[in-house]
Amino acid sequence: MKKVKTTNPELVKLIRFLKKQSRENKSKIWRDVAERLAKPRRKRIAVNVSRLNRYTEKNETVVIPGKVLGAGEINHPITVAAFTFSEKAKEKIRAAKGKCLSFFDLVKKNPKGSNVKIIG
Repeated sequence: MKKVKTTNPELVKLIRFLKKQSRENKSKIWRDVAERLAKPRRKRIAVNVSRLNRYTEKNETVVIPGKVLGAGEINHPITVAAFTFSEKAKEKIRAAKGKCLSFFDLVKKNPKGSNVKIIG
């Protein structure tokens, strides 16, 4: 069986960006996220809003190396960076006064990756 690599150009660009930022900022968290995103799609993480609510505190920053889905409720503001969001998940996070960011925005805001949780 041949090894299949990621063909999504956005994902390839993101993985390269995260690995580069990891080297430049000496931050292992971005390398870990890049490796998780490089896995096959069926092994990529999908997290519901209810899990975010359960495992986060108010005003925390979390990273999901996959997709955020809209099942459940969230009752406190958090900052979430993920590869993709469902529309319902975005609505619920914003309704709780939270933020939905791309990885590019989060890395610019926090290049060292301090106080960032990986969930999934």
